[in-house]
Amino acid sequence: MAEKKKRRSLSTFAILLAVLLAVSLVTWLASGQTYTNTETGEAAQVVGASVSDILMAPIAGWHDAGDVIGFVFCLGVFLSLLNATGALETGIHVLVKKLHGKELVLIWVLMFLFSIGGTTYGMGEETVGFYILLAATMMAAGFDPMVGAATVLLGAGSGVLGSTINPFATGAAVDAAAAVGVGVNMGILYVEGIILWLVAYLLSALFVTRYAKKVKAGKGSILTSRQLTACKEAYGGADEIDDNVRLTGRQKVVLILFALSFAVMILGFIPWEDLNEGIFNAFGWSGFLTGNPFGWWWFDDAATWFLLMGIIIGLVGIDDKSRFMTHVVNGFADMISVNLVIALARATTVIMSITGLGTWLVEASITALSSSGLPAGIFGSLDYLLHIGLSFLVPSSSGLAALSAPIVSPIVAGMGWSVETSIMINVAANGFVNLFTPTCGFIMGGLALARIPWETWVKWSAKLLAVIAVAVGVVLTVAMLILS
Repeated sequence: MAEKKKRRSLSTFAILLAVLLAVSLVTWLASGQTYTNTETGEAAQVVGASVSDILMAPIAGWHDAGDVIGFVFCLGVFLSLLNATGALETGIHVLVKKLHGKELVLIWVLMFLFSIGGTTYGMGEETVGFYILLAATMMAAGFDPMVGAATVLLGAGSGVLGSTINPFATGAAVDAAAAVGVGVNMGILYVEGIILWLVAYLLSALFVTRYAKKVKAGKGSILTSRQLTACKEAYGGADEIDDNVRLTGRQKVVLILFALSFAVMILGFIPWEDLNEGIFNAFGWSGFLTGNPFGWWWFDDAATWFLLMGIIIGLVGIDDKSRFMTHVVNGFADMISVNLVIALARATTVIMSITGLGTWLVEASITALSSSGLPAGIFGSLDYLLHIGLSFLVPSSSGLAALSAPIVSPIVAGMGWSVETSIMINVAANGFVNLFTPTCGFIMGGLALARIPWETWVKWSAKLLAVIAVAVGVVLTVAMLILS
Protein backbone atom coordinates (compact mmCIF):
# COMPACT_ATOMS: atom_id res chain seq x y z
CA MET A 1 0.00 0.00 0.00
CA ALA A 2 1.33 3.41 -0.94
CA GLU A 3 2.28 5.55 2.00
CA LYS A 4 -0.19 8.35 2.64
CA LYS A 5 1.16 11.71 1.61
CA LYS A 6 1.73 14.18 4.41
CA ARG A 7 -0.21 17.39 4.07
CA ARG A 8 2.07 20.36 3.86
CA SER A 9 1.19 23.48 5.79
CA LEU A 10 2.45 27.01 5.40
CA SER A 11 5.05 28.16 7.90
CA THR A 12 4.44 31.20 10.05
CA PHE A 13 6.91 33.18 7.95
CA ALA A 14 5.13 32.21 4.71
CA ILE A 15 1.78 33.32 6.14
CA LEU A 16 3.16 36.69 7.24
CA LEU A 17 4.86 37.27 3.89
CA ALA A 18 1.58 36.46 2.11
CA VAL A 19 -0.26 39.00 4.28
CA LEU A 20 2.42 41.62 3.61
CA LEU A 21 2.17 41.11 -0.15
CA ALA A 22 -1.64 41.11 -0.07
CA VAL A 23 -1.74 44.44 1.79
CA SER A 24 0.84 45.88 -0.61
CA LEU A 25 -1.42 44.88 -3.51
CA VAL A 26 -4.36 46.65 -1.87
CA THR A 27 -2.29 49.85 -1.62
CA TRP A 28 -1.79 49.76 -5.40
CA LEU A 29 -5.52 49.27 -5.98
CA ALA A 30 -6.38 52.14 -3.63
CA SER A 31 -3.63 54.46 -4.91
CA GLY A 32 -4.84 58.01 -5.46
CA GLN A 33 -7.76 57.83 -3.02
CA THR A 34 -8.06 60.94 -0.85
CA TYR A 35 -8.28 61.01 2.94
CA THR A 36 -7.70 63.48 5.79
CA ASN A 37 -4.38 63.19 7.59
CA THR A 38 -5.34 62.88 11.28
CA GLU A 39 -2.11 64.55 12.44
CA THR A 40 -2.09 67.61 10.15
CA GLY A 41 -5.77 67.84 9.24
CA GLU A 42 -4.80 68.28 5.60
CA ALA A 43 -5.92 66.26 2.58
CA ALA A 44 -3.62 63.44 1.49
CA GLN A 45 -3.66 60.57 -0.98
CA VAL A 46 -3.04 56.86 -0.67
CA VAL A 47 0.17 55.87 -2.44
CA GLY A 48 0.96 52.43 -3.75
CA ALA A 49 3.73 50.62 -1.90
CA SER A 50 6.89 50.72 -3.97
CA VAL A 51 9.20 47.77 -4.46
CA SER A 52 11.65 49.36 -2.02
CA ASP A 53 8.86 49.84 0.55
CA ILE A 54 8.00 46.14 0.38
CA LEU A 55 11.62 44.98 0.48
CA MET A 56 12.44 47.29 3.38
CA ALA A 57 9.24 46.56 5.33
CA PRO A 58 10.65 43.64 7.36
CA ILE A 59 13.69 45.74 8.35
CA ALA A 60 11.42 48.69 9.16
CA GLY A 61 9.24 46.28 11.14
CA TRP A 62 12.30 45.23 13.14
CA HIS A 63 13.03 48.88 13.96
CA ASP A 64 9.37 49.65 14.69
CA ALA A 65 9.14 46.70 17.08
CA GLY A 66 12.64 47.26 18.48
CA ASP A 67 11.47 47.75 22.06
CA VAL A 68 9.44 44.53 22.02
CA ILE A 69 12.27 42.62 20.33
CA GLY A 70 14.77 43.80 22.93
CA PHE A 71 12.37 42.72 25.67
CA VAL A 72 11.99 39.25 24.12
CA PHE A 73 15.77 38.80 23.77
CA CYS A 74 16.31 39.65 27.44
CA LEU A 75 13.39 37.43 28.38
CA GLY A 76 15.17 34.61 26.53
CA VAL A 77 18.28 35.11 28.66
CA PHE A 78 16.12 35.15 31.79
CA LEU A 79 14.40 31.88 30.85
CA SER A 80 17.68 30.21 29.80
CA LEU A 81 19.34 30.98 33.13
CA LEU A 82 16.19 29.99 35.01
CA ASN A 83 15.96 26.64 33.22
CA ALA A 84 19.63 25.96 33.93
CA THR A 85 18.85 25.97 37.67
CA GLY A 86 16.26 23.19 37.26
CA ALA A 87 13.99 25.09 39.67
CA LEU A 88 11.19 25.77 37.20
CA GLU A 89 10.86 22.16 35.99
CA THR A 90 10.94 20.83 39.54
CA GLY A 91 8.53 23.53 40.74
CA ILE A 92 6.05 22.68 38.00
CA HIS A 93 6.13 19.01 38.94
CA VAL A 94 5.64 19.80 42.63
CA LEU A 95 2.70 22.13 41.80
CA VAL A 96 1.03 19.56 39.55
CA LYS A 97 1.49 16.88 42.20
CA LYS A 98 -0.19 19.07 44.82
CA LEU A 99 -3.03 20.00 42.47
CA HIS A 100 -3.76 16.41 41.51
CA GLY A 101 -7.46 16.29 40.64
CA LYS A 102 -7.84 20.07 40.82
CA GLU A 103 -5.93 21.15 37.71
CA LEU A 104 -9.02 22.61 36.04
CA VAL A 105 -9.37 25.14 38.87
CA LEU A 106 -5.90 26.41 37.99
CA ILE A 107 -7.07 27.14 34.43
CA TRP A 108 -10.03 29.24 35.62
CA VAL A 109 -7.94 31.17 38.15
CA LEU A 110 -5.03 31.88 35.80
CA MET A 111 -7.31 32.92 32.94
CA PHE A 112 -9.11 35.35 35.23
CA LEU A 113 -5.84 36.86 36.46
CA PHE A 114 -4.64 37.33 32.88
CA SER A 115 -8.00 38.87 31.96
CA ILE A 116 -7.63 41.44 34.75
CA GLY A 117 -4.29 42.43 33.22
CA GLY A 118 -5.99 42.71 29.84
CA THR A 119 -8.89 44.90 30.90
CA THR A 120 -6.78 47.20 33.09
CA TYR A 121 -3.64 47.84 31.07
CA GLY A 122 -3.95 45.89 27.82
CA MET A 123 -1.71 42.98 28.78
CA GLY A 124 -0.42 41.69 25.44
CA GLU A 125 3.29 41.75 24.65
CA GLU A 126 3.93 41.19 28.36
CA THR A 127 2.36 37.72 28.10
CA VAL A 128 5.04 36.34 25.75
CA GLY A 129 7.11 34.89 28.58
CA PHE A 130 4.12 33.06 30.05
CA TYR A 131 3.40 30.93 26.97
CA ILE A 132 6.23 28.46 27.39
CA LEU A 133 5.78 28.40 31.18
CA LEU A 134 2.06 27.59 31.03
CA ALA A 135 2.49 25.21 28.09
CA ALA A 136 5.05 23.21 30.08
CA THR A 137 2.90 23.31 33.22
CA MET A 138 -0.24 22.07 31.48
CA MET A 139 1.69 19.36 29.66
CA ALA A 140 3.07 18.13 32.97
CA ALA A 141 -0.47 18.23 34.40
CA GLY A 142 -1.63 15.71 31.80
CA PHE A 143 -3.09 18.18 29.33
CA ASP A 144 -1.27 19.50 26.26
CA PRO A 145 0.56 22.74 25.34
CA MET A 146 -2.57 24.12 23.66
CA VAL A 147 -4.27 24.34 27.05
CA GLY A 148 -1.38 26.42 28.38
CA ALA A 149 -1.21 28.73 25.37
CA ALA A 150 -4.99 29.21 25.43
CA THR A 151 -4.94 30.04 29.13
CA VAL A 152 -2.59 32.93 28.40
CA LEU A 153 -3.93 34.14 25.05
CA LEU A 154 -7.67 33.84 25.74
CA GLY A 155 -7.28 34.97 29.33
CA ALA A 156 -5.50 38.23 28.54
CA GLY A 157 -7.39 38.58 25.26
CA SER A 158 -10.83 38.41 26.87
CA GLY A 159 -9.80 41.25 29.16
CA VAL A 160 -8.47 43.38 26.30
CA LEU A 161 -11.69 42.75 24.36
CA GLY A 162 -13.61 44.22 27.29
CA SER A 163 -11.12 46.93 28.19
CA THR A 164 -12.24 49.22 31.02
CA ILE A 165 -9.35 51.41 32.17
CA ASN A 166 -6.89 50.17 29.54
CA PRO A 167 -5.09 53.38 28.47
CA PHE A 168 -3.94 51.88 25.16
CA ALA A 169 -7.46 51.00 23.98
CA THR A 170 -10.33 52.68 25.84
CA GLY A 171 -8.15 55.55 27.05
CA ALA A 172 -6.74 56.23 23.58
CA ALA A 173 -10.23 56.22 22.02
CA VAL A 174 -11.68 58.53 24.69
CA ASP A 175 -8.78 60.97 24.27
CA ALA A 176 -9.18 60.91 20.49
CA ALA A 177 -12.91 61.66 20.83
CA ALA A 178 -12.24 64.45 23.32
CA ALA A 179 -9.73 65.99 20.89
CA VAL A 180 -12.57 66.59 18.40
CA GLY A 181 -14.94 67.93 21.07
CA VAL A 182 -16.96 64.80 21.88
CA GLY A 183 -17.54 64.02 25.55
CA VAL A 184 -17.83 60.47 26.92
CA ASN A 185 -19.73 59.11 29.95
CA MET A 186 -17.06 56.98 31.58
CA GLY A 187 -19.57 55.19 33.84
CA ILE A 188 -21.45 53.81 30.84
CA LEU A 189 -18.17 52.92 29.17
CA TYR A 190 -16.97 50.95 32.20
CA VAL A 191 -20.25 49.00 32.49
CA GLU A 192 -20.14 48.01 28.82
CA GLY A 193 -16.50 47.03 29.14
CA ILE A 194 -17.12 44.84 32.19
CA ILE A 195 -20.02 43.04 30.48
CA LEU A 196 -17.95 42.32 27.38
CA TRP A 197 -14.96 41.24 29.49
CA LEU A 198 -16.94 38.75 31.59
CA VAL A 199 -18.86 37.34 28.60
CA ALA A 200 -15.62 36.70 26.68
CA TYR A 201 -13.89 35.29 29.78
CA LEU A 202 -16.69 32.84 30.65
CA LEU A 203 -17.01 31.57 27.07
CA SER A 204 -13.23 31.14 26.82
CA ALA A 205 -12.79 29.42 30.19
CA LEU A 206 -15.63 26.97 29.47
CA PHE A 207 -14.16 26.13 26.06
CA VAL A 208 -10.62 25.60 27.38
CA THR A 209 -11.67 23.45 30.34
CA ARG A 210 -13.91 21.32 28.10
CA TYR A 211 -10.97 20.65 25.79
CA ALA A 212 -8.64 20.06 28.76
CA LYS A 213 -10.99 17.37 30.11
CA LYS A 214 -10.97 15.69 26.71
CA VAL A 215 -7.16 15.61 26.58
CA LYS A 216 -6.91 14.44 30.19
CA ALA A 217 -9.29 11.56 29.41
CA GLY A 218 -7.02 10.44 26.56
CA LYS A 219 -9.51 11.33 23.83
CA GLY A 220 -6.95 13.10 21.71
CA SER A 221 -5.04 16.36 21.28
CA ILE A 222 -5.22 18.66 18.29
CA LEU A 223 -1.41 18.54 18.22
CA THR A 224 0.23 15.63 16.42
CA SER A 225 2.55 13.22 18.22
CA ARG A 226 5.49 14.81 16.38
CA GLN A 227 4.44 18.27 17.56
CA LEU A 228 4.01 17.05 21.13
CA THR A 229 7.49 15.53 21.05
CA ALA A 230 8.93 18.80 19.72
CA CYS A 231 7.16 20.68 22.53
CA LYS A 232 8.55 18.34 25.17
CA GLU A 233 12.07 18.83 23.82
CA ALA A 234 11.64 22.61 23.67
CA TYR A 235 10.41 22.82 27.26
CA GLY A 236 13.45 20.90 28.45
CA GLY A 237 11.71 18.54 30.84
CA ALA A 238 9.88 15.27 31.17
CA ASP A 239 6.10 15.25 31.23
CA GLU A 240 5.85 12.47 33.81
CA ILE A 241 5.70 13.41 37.48
CA ASP A 242 8.17 11.78 39.87
CA ASP A 243 6.46 10.97 43.17
CA ASN A 244 9.68 11.75 45.03
CA VAL A 245 10.25 15.16 43.44
CA ARG A 246 11.40 17.81 45.94
CA LEU A 247 12.59 21.39 45.74
CA THR A 248 15.98 22.19 47.25
CA GLY A 249 16.42 25.28 49.36
CA ARG A 250 18.31 27.00 46.57
CA GLN A 251 15.55 26.18 44.06
CA LYS A 252 12.94 27.65 46.40
CA VAL A 253 14.89 30.91 46.47
CA VAL A 254 15.08 30.86 42.66
CA LEU A 255 11.31 30.42 42.37
CA ILE A 256 10.71 33.31 44.78
CA LEU A 257 12.96 35.47 42.59
CA PHE A 258 11.08 34.20 39.52
CA ALA A 259 7.71 35.21 40.96
CA LEU A 260 9.13 38.56 42.06
CA SER A 261 10.36 39.21 38.50
CA PHE A 262 6.89 38.98 36.98
CA ALA A 263 5.20 40.77 39.89
CA VAL A 264 7.51 43.78 39.52
CA MET A 265 7.02 43.82 35.74
CA ILE A 266 3.24 43.97 36.17
CA LEU A 267 3.55 46.75 38.76
CA GLY A 268 5.74 48.65 36.31
CA PHE A 269 3.26 48.46 33.42
CA ILE A 270 0.02 49.30 35.27
CA PRO A 271 -0.80 53.01 34.56
CA TRP A 272 -0.97 54.07 38.22
CA GLU A 273 -1.08 57.77 37.35
CA ASP A 274 -4.32 57.26 35.39
CA LEU A 275 -5.86 55.24 38.20
CA ASN A 276 -4.82 57.39 41.16
CA GLU A 277 -2.21 60.13 41.26
CA GLY A 278 -1.56 59.52 44.96
CA ILE A 279 -0.69 55.87 44.36
CA PHE A 280 1.52 56.85 41.43
CA ASN A 281 3.43 59.36 43.56
CA ALA A 282 3.95 56.66 46.19
CA PHE A 283 5.91 54.68 43.60
CA GLY A 284 8.39 57.48 42.96
CA TRP A 285 11.14 55.58 44.76
CA SER A 286 11.00 52.82 42.13
CA GLY A 287 12.65 55.04 39.54
CA PHE A 288 16.09 53.96 40.73
CA LEU A 289 15.72 50.65 38.83
CA THR A 290 15.47 51.96 35.27
CA GLY A 291 15.06 55.72 35.60
CA ASN A 292 11.26 55.41 35.28
CA PRO A 293 8.98 54.76 38.28
CA PHE A 294 6.29 52.05 38.27
CA GLY A 295 3.49 53.14 35.98
CA TRP A 296 5.86 54.61 33.40
CA TRP A 297 7.60 51.41 32.46
CA TRP A 298 7.78 50.30 28.85
CA PHE A 299 9.59 47.42 27.17
CA ASP A 300 13.12 48.81 27.59
CA ASP A 301 12.49 49.00 31.32
CA ALA A 302 11.09 45.46 31.43
CA ALA A 303 13.99 44.16 29.34
CA THR A 304 16.50 45.68 31.76
CA TRP A 305 14.64 44.23 34.73
CA PHE A 306 14.49 40.69 33.31
CA LEU A 307 18.13 40.75 32.28
CA LEU A 308 19.09 41.82 35.80
CA MET A 309 16.89 39.20 37.46
CA GLY A 310 18.14 36.51 35.09
CA ILE A 311 21.71 37.23 36.11
CA ILE A 312 20.78 37.17 39.82
CA ILE A 313 18.86 33.89 39.39
CA GLY A 314 21.80 32.36 37.52
CA LEU A 315 24.27 33.38 40.22
CA VAL A 316 22.03 31.95 42.93
CA GLY A 317 20.93 28.73 41.28
CA ILE A 318 23.58 27.54 38.81
CA ASP A 319 26.31 25.33 40.24
CA ASP A 320 28.65 25.34 37.23
CA LYS A 321 29.43 29.05 36.83
CA SER A 322 31.88 28.28 34.00
CA ARG A 323 28.88 27.75 31.70
CA PHE A 324 27.13 30.94 32.80
CA MET A 325 27.82 32.91 29.60
CA THR A 326 26.92 29.88 27.49
CA HIS A 327 23.42 29.98 28.99
CA VAL A 328 23.24 33.73 28.31
CA VAL A 329 24.19 33.32 24.65
CA ASN A 330 21.81 30.38 24.25
CA GLY A 331 19.03 32.50 25.69
CA PHE A 332 19.54 35.13 23.01
CA ALA A 333 19.78 32.47 20.30
CA ASP A 334 16.53 30.79 21.37
CA MET A 335 14.61 33.99 20.67
CA ILE A 336 15.91 34.76 17.18
CA SER A 337 13.09 32.99 15.34
CA VAL A 338 10.49 34.47 17.69
CA ASN A 339 11.77 37.98 17.07
CA LEU A 340 11.87 37.43 13.32
CA VAL A 341 8.17 36.57 13.52
CA ILE A 342 7.45 39.73 15.52
CA ALA A 343 9.38 41.91 13.05
CA LEU A 344 7.66 40.39 10.04
CA ALA A 345 4.24 40.79 11.65
CA ARG A 346 4.99 44.48 12.27
CA ALA A 347 6.07 44.93 8.63
CA THR A 348 2.43 44.94 7.46
CA THR A 349 1.60 47.75 9.90
CA VAL A 350 4.54 49.74 8.52
CA ILE A 351 3.22 49.40 4.95
CA MET A 352 -0.24 50.54 6.09
CA SER A 353 1.25 53.59 7.76
CA ILE A 354 3.60 54.84 5.05
CA THR A 355 1.02 54.45 2.27
CA GLY A 356 -1.94 55.98 4.16
CA LEU A 357 -4.10 52.94 3.41
CA GLY A 358 -5.28 52.52 7.02
CA THR A 359 -6.58 56.06 7.47
CA TRP A 360 -8.31 56.04 4.07
CA LEU A 361 -10.08 52.75 4.82
CA VAL A 362 -11.44 54.05 8.13
CA GLU A 363 -12.58 57.39 6.74
CA ALA A 364 -14.17 55.99 3.59
CA SER A 365 -15.97 53.18 5.42
CA ILE A 366 -17.41 55.29 8.24
CA THR A 367 -18.49 58.02 5.84
CA ALA A 368 -20.36 55.44 3.74
CA LEU A 369 -22.07 53.96 6.80
CA SER A 370 -23.09 57.29 8.32
CA SER A 371 -24.60 58.61 5.08
CA SER A 372 -26.74 55.52 4.50
CA GLY A 373 -29.53 56.56 6.91
CA LEU A 374 -29.40 53.28 8.88
CA PRO A 375 -31.11 52.86 12.29
CA ALA A 376 -28.84 52.91 15.34
CA GLY A 377 -28.89 49.14 15.93
CA ILE A 378 -28.03 48.24 12.34
CA PHE A 379 -25.33 50.93 12.24
CA GLY A 380 -23.83 49.45 15.41
CA SER A 381 -23.77 45.93 13.92
CA LEU A 382 -22.21 47.10 10.65
CA ASP A 383 -19.74 49.34 12.49
CA TYR A 384 -18.67 46.29 14.51
CA LEU A 385 -18.11 44.24 11.35
CA LEU A 386 -16.25 47.15 9.79
CA HIS A 387 -13.88 47.46 12.74
CA ILE A 388 -13.22 43.72 12.71
CA GLY A 389 -12.04 44.12 9.14
CA LEU A 390 -9.99 47.21 9.94
CA SER A 391 -8.35 45.48 12.89
CA PHE A 392 -6.75 42.91 10.58
CA LEU A 393 -4.90 45.77 8.95
CA VAL A 394 -4.38 47.89 12.08
CA PRO A 395 -3.89 45.40 14.96
CA SER A 396 -2.66 48.10 17.36
CA SER A 397 -5.49 49.14 19.72
CA SER A 398 -4.10 52.66 20.17
CA GLY A 399 -3.40 52.90 16.44
CA LEU A 400 -6.97 51.97 15.51
CA ALA A 401 -8.36 54.32 18.16
CA ALA A 402 -6.28 57.20 16.78
CA LEU A 403 -7.50 56.46 13.25
CA SER A 404 -11.14 55.70 13.97
CA ALA A 405 -12.39 57.63 17.02
CA PRO A 406 -11.83 61.17 15.63
CA ILE A 407 -13.96 60.23 12.60
CA VAL A 408 -16.64 58.02 14.17
CA SER A 409 -17.32 59.87 17.45
CA PRO A 410 -18.53 63.20 15.94
CA ILE A 411 -20.78 61.36 13.47
CA VAL A 412 -22.33 59.16 16.17
CA ALA A 413 -22.78 62.13 18.52
CA GLY A 414 -24.39 64.17 15.73
CA MET A 415 -26.91 61.38 15.09
CA GLY A 416 -27.81 61.30 18.80
CA TRP A 417 -26.47 57.77 19.22
CA SER A 418 -24.28 56.31 21.96
CA VAL A 419 -20.70 57.52 21.65
CA GLU A 420 -19.72 55.16 24.48
CA THR A 421 -20.94 52.15 22.52
CA SER A 422 -19.16 53.30 19.38
CA ILE A 423 -15.92 53.43 21.38
CA MET A 424 -16.51 49.95 22.79
CA ILE A 425 -17.21 48.71 19.26
CA ASN A 426 -13.74 49.95 18.31
CA VAL A 427 -12.14 48.36 21.38
CA ALA A 428 -14.02 45.03 21.29
CA ALA A 429 -13.58 44.47 17.55
CA ASN A 430 -9.84 45.09 17.84
CA GLY A 431 -9.59 42.87 20.92
CA PHE A 432 -11.47 40.08 19.16
CA VAL A 433 -9.26 40.14 16.07
CA ASN A 434 -6.14 40.15 18.25
CA LEU A 435 -7.14 36.71 19.49
CA PHE A 436 -5.97 35.21 16.22
CA THR A 437 -4.66 37.67 13.61
CA PRO A 438 -1.20 36.81 12.20
CA THR A 439 -0.33 40.53 12.09
CA CYS A 440 -0.27 40.61 15.91
CA GLY A 441 3.37 40.17 16.92
CA PHE A 442 2.90 38.93 20.48
CA ILE A 443 0.46 36.20 19.41
CA MET A 444 2.82 34.92 16.75
CA GLY A 445 5.80 35.23 19.09
CA GLY A 446 4.04 33.51 21.99
CA LEU A 447 2.77 30.64 19.89
CA ALA A 448 6.24 30.23 18.40
CA LEU A 449 7.69 29.98 21.92
CA ALA A 450 5.11 27.34 22.86
CA ARG A 451 5.88 25.51 19.58
CA ILE A 452 2.24 25.71 18.43
CA PRO A 453 1.73 26.47 14.71
CA TRP A 454 -0.50 29.48 14.06
CA GLU A 455 -2.78 27.54 11.71
CA THR A 456 -3.28 24.90 14.42
CA TRP A 457 -4.30 27.63 16.87
CA VAL A 458 -6.84 29.03 14.40
CA LYS A 459 -8.26 25.58 13.66
CA TRP A 460 -8.57 24.76 17.36
CA SER A 461 -10.14 28.07 18.39
CA ALA A 462 -12.39 28.63 15.33
CA LYS A 463 -15.67 27.57 16.97
CA LEU A 464 -14.98 29.57 20.12
CA LEU A 465 -14.00 32.64 18.11
CA ALA A 466 -17.25 32.43 16.12
CA VAL A 467 -19.29 32.24 19.35
CA ILE A 468 -17.40 35.16 20.92
CA ALA A 469 -17.83 37.25 17.76
CA VAL A 470 -21.61 36.71 17.76
CA ALA A 471 -21.99 37.22 21.52
CA VAL A 472 -20.00 40.46 21.47
CA GLY A 473 -21.93 41.67 18.43
CA VAL A 474 -25.25 41.04 20.18
CA VAL A 475 -24.14 42.88 23.34
CA LEU A 476 -22.94 45.91 21.35
CA THR A 477 -26.02 46.03 19.12
CA VAL A 478 -28.38 45.88 22.12
CA ALA A 479 -26.32 48.57 23.88
CA MET A 480 -26.51 50.85 20.85
CA LEU A 481 -30.30 50.37 20.66
CA ILE A 482 -30.90 50.96 24.39
CA LEU A 483 -28.55 53.92 24.84
CA SER A 484 -29.31 55.82 21.61
